[in-house]
Amino acid sequence: MNFLTDFADQAVVLPLVVVVALVLALQGWRRGALVWILAIGGTFFVMLVLKVVFFGCTAVFGPADLHSPSGHVAAAAVVSGGLAAIFGRGRALVVPAVVTAAALIGLTRIGLQVHSWPEVILGAAVGLAGALVLTRLAGPPPALRLRPLILAMAVVLGLFHGRHLEAEMVIRRAAFAADLFPAWCHANAP
Repeated sequence: MNFLTDFADQAVVLPLVVVVALVLALQGWRRGALVWILAIGGTFFVMLVLKVVFFGCTAVFGPADLHSPSGHVAAAAVVSGGLAAIFGRGRALVVPAVVTAAALIGLTRIGLQVHSWPEVILGAAVGLAGALVLTRLAGPPPALRLRPLILAMAVVLGLFHGRHLEAEMVIRRAAFAADLFPAWCHANAP
C-alpha cells in the first residue's frame, strides 16, 4: 500500500507538476501550462485551508470523523484528471481518471489508517473540482508530442517516488503556532 500511496505524496507531485508545466510551455501550450499550475495550486490551497479549519475545529467536525481531508487523494485526483485531459485531448477521460485515482489512493490511505472515509471523499471532491476547472479553463490541448511528456514524468517518478514531504505535519505545526483557526471553532468547542 505504501508503494501506491507514495505516488501521491507532495514530494512526488510537486516536482511532477512543475515538470509537466515546463514541457507544456516548451511545446508552445503556454495557456495549458499556466492553467495547469494555477488549477493544481488552487486545489492545494483549498486543501491547505480545509486542513487548517479541520485541525482547529476538531470539536466541531470530530463526530463526523473529519480531522484532516486527504491531500494525497486531492493531489492524485487533480493531477490524474489534468493528465487525462492532456493525453485524451479533451474532457471525456477526466472523470473516469479522477474516480480511478481517487479510489486507488483513497483505499491506500484508509488501509494505512491515515484517513477516514469522509476525509478521503472530501479530498476526492476537491481534486475533482480542481481537475474540472483545469480542463475547462485550459481548453482542448493542441497536438502535443506526448513522448517527451511521458519521458519527463517517468524521470520525475523515478527520482522522487518513495520520498516524503511530511506536508501535513508542517501545516499542523504552523497552524497551531500561528493560531490560524477560525474564531467560530473556539466558540463551539466544549
